[in-house]
Amino acid sequence: MIESLDYNSILLFLDSFFLQGDNGGIFEFLGQNRGTLGSDNPIVKGVIPTLFGVTGFGILLNFFNSTVRKKLVDQTKLKRIMTETKAWQKERMAAMRAKDQAKIAQLSKKSSYMNKMSMEMMQMNMKPMMITFVPLILIFYLVLPQLFSHTVALSPIPLNIFPGDFFHLTCTAQQVSDSANVCTQENALYLWAWYFLSSISFSGIIMKVTKTSMGLS
Repeated sequence: MIESLDYNSILLFLDSFFLQGDNGGIFEFLGQNRGTLGSDNPIVKGVIPTLFGVTGFGILLNFFNSTVRKKLVDQTKLKRIMTETKAWQKERMAAMRAKDQAKIAQLSKKSSYMNKMSMEMMQMNMKPMMITFVPLILIFYLVLPQLFSHTVALSPIPLNIFPGDFFHLTCTAQQVSDSANVCTQENALYLWAWYFLSSISFSGIIMKVTKTSMGLS
């Protein structure tokens, strides 16, 4: 259901999708053919400084996203729409479980209105994404690759939960065996992957602090 979507998480996922991969991602031309995001000779060296540095960038960029969101989105109106659509969906589901055809028919009359509200809510949430996406991509390609190495730490287990080569978080044995690949150790965590994971971890907290949370509580 659309009201439960965390649009900051969607943005992070899109950013990460464009940045990951051995070919440098979709925006490889901005990365000057570096391959996977990162540097062979980074300015910031060492596991601990890198982990904290990347996490710091994740937190700062999350604050940037939330600040833009707070400026552009009417939070009162958004919360009202979310409350109204969630109440309607809850009531409709209850009627369907009870097989109350009269109630279902009554609620179905509001379907077009509720769809319109859901679309408006999605547009409200997409507006900040349209503004923040390009600056974030530029920071990723012009700043992060200069500061940090391709991989930042070792994971005790593989984190490649998606099948195939679509969305790798950690290096595989096959990649390590390829001398042209940036991976030197199996289960090494990519720079972009650590950014993605740390950003997701702090996203909910930052949204609550800035009062841009998608929750209704």
